[in-house]
Amino acid sequence: MASVPAVLASEWTKIRTVASTSWTLVSAFVVTVALGAALCALTKAQFHNLSDLERATFDPTLVSFTGMVLGQLAMVVFGVLVVGTEYSSGMIRTSLAAVPQRTVFLFGKISVATVLALVVGLVTSFLSFFLGQALLGGHRTSIGEPNVLRAVFGAGLYMALIAVFSMGVAAMLRSSMLSLGILMPFFFLVSQILAAVPGAKEVARYFPDQAGAKIMQVVPQAMGSDKTPYGPWGGLGIMLVWVAAALLGGWLVIKHRDA
Repeated sequence: MASVPAVLASEWTKIRTVASTSWTLVSAFVVTVALGAALCALTKAQFHNLSDLERATFDPTLVSFTGMVLGQLAMVVFGVLVVGTEYSSGMIRTSLAAVPQRTVFLFGKISVATVLALVVGLVTSFLSFFLGQALLGGHRTSIGEPNVLRAVFGAGLYMALIAVFSMGVAAMLRSSMLSLGILMPFFFLVSQILAAVPGAKEVARYFPDQAGAKIMQVVPQAMGSDKTPYGPWGGLGIMLVWVAAALLGGWLVIKHRDA
């Protein structure tokens, strides 16, 4: 019977020695910070072209995290690879032979990956914020303003939760290709498109990314966005329900199906 510390050490070794998982985290960091900085600089230059409503609801904190649109996709890939690679390579049988307690195996893997994703997410969110505010010039805000620190921490937590949600989906589907084939279009296309379609956006606002992203807002209805029936913490709560459901589904699959 494998001990929990041994399982955690084993999973840490797997993650840090597989180049693809490391590079996805680097990509998430670079893409989020770089794109956010570029859009902050562009916003400063074009601020006078914003509509009156957009200027009245301008949220400099949220603008810092605009790179999250692409950065979160790298976190999706990270989450899927952490779980799905063992299935695609066939190593899952060896892993379960070494750790027959499937609950310990799955949540040991997810725990290590979650801590790593959270660290990267927080470093990314804080750097994105400070760099973005520097580029916004006179339109910037400070970390000490009301609710700004909450939004910055929330952005890092959001990135980590996207990764955890993806781990749960990958555990359910037991395939990296299938998981990516569903999650990438969902977050990059389906969710974004439905959020802009009248009628459909009433449903899309309860998707994990749309709800969870509210934690990054400081100004209500920022940049002229629609009003939602929940606030930042309510949105994060909705996202947590999605994450819990994905993890439960992944646990049920690995618990009751053969490798």
